[in-house]
Amino acid sequence: MSQFLKIESPSQTRGDAAPRFALWQLGFRPFYLLGAAFAALAVPLWLLQYGGGMSLALGWPAQTWHSHEMVFGFAVAIVAGFLFTAVRNWTGLPTPTGARLAALCLLWLGARAAYLLGAPRLALAIELLFLGLVAYALLRVLVRARNRRNYFVGLLFVALAAVDLVFHAAAAGALGGFSQVAAGRLGLYLIVTLTMVIAGRVMPMFTLNALRGLRQFRDVRLDRAALAATVIAFALDLASVGGATLAAVAVLAAVLHAVRLVGWGALATLRNPLLWVLHLAYAWLAVGLALMAASAMNLVPPSLAVHAFGLGVVGGLVIGMITRTALGHTGRMLVAGRGEAAMYLLVHFAVLLRVAGPLVAPGHYLALLVAASAAWSAGFALYLVVYAPRLVRPRLDGLPG
Repeated sequence: MSQFLKIESPSQTRGDAAPRFALWQLGFRPFYLLGAAFAALAVPLWLLQYGGGMSLALGWPAQTWHSHEMVFGFAVAIVAGFLFTAVRNWTGLPTPTGARLAALCLLWLGARAAYLLGAPRLALAIELLFLGLVAYALLRVLVRARNRRNYFVGLLFVALAAVDLVFHAAAAGALGGFSQVAAGRLGLYLIVTLTMVIAGRVMPMFTLNALRGLRQFRDVRLDRAALAATVIAFALDLASVGGATLAAVAVLAAVLHAVRLVGWGALATLRNPLLWVLHLAYAWLAVGLALMAASAMNLVPPSLAVHAFGLGVVGGLVIGMITRTALGHTGRMLVAGRGEAAMYLLVHFAVLLRVAGPLVAPGHYLALLVAASAAWSAGFALYLVVYAPRLVRPRLDGLPG
């Protein structure tokens, strides 16, 4: 378990032949930059179209493009970079670097460009090639190392490719009652499920390593129950089973995740931004499930739960992990400065505005969207300003990667 995401400690030994430009040395470097840049640009771009201030070809309605690209553009880029780095640590075997890594980045960029230019079929073809190659690159290494425990991360990209096909078919009206909205949620739920598994492995370890002497409560039965209840809630939602059935399962899942989070020592992390940003992101999972229950009883709009999952859980964990892993894998100390704290606060403020704002001030919906978009984009733009110079340069300790 401790090897799930090993972050090397800074060393005083410098290599003699470290490259001066290190962007293609390991997957997290380009994909974190691409994902952060896309996060900073895509949300305001969607908002401009939503508000009528801009018109792009797209080939889809603006909302369809938005729901697709936040999963298959933003989230997939970050997950790919994270897993290329993590799988190398799990197995000790190389994942794509150099020209192969650059080619994968070009495929990701090509798909994004094709969507923006109104060619969704071309974009789908490029995207399926990208997802297939990422799945192959991960599974090839995991199978070679016989790391069966983690085969699922490679299979995730196979599943995402299948969901992408479903999304396009639904957007074309070829699936009858199954809409692109449901297809977009399916993709989001896959990513959220991955984050639940990853969080359960790394967050307790990160917390205990940083807060020596902390007493934690962990139980594998609780972990399995929380995961199972959440997956069942997602399945019920996708099957349009609402009412008391979905509400009961979602509330149960929310309570289980809250207990899980408290057991990891969430309340002890308030003075450590690298920790509290992850715990706060995980807390949005319980909030999202509670909102799903409320939505099932027609008390709140379903979009609030979706944004608690997408912005709060995924976005919150992303900004926390792409700073933490970038610090460790560029040979820096695992300490969050003012820049990191500002990123975390901006992203979570955006989530609060988007999720709680419509409940508190429903008459100011568009203004809340603008404010949330500005905070979200500022958080990821700040990441680019602080981390782009670090990610294109070699590790401080001269080690490869």
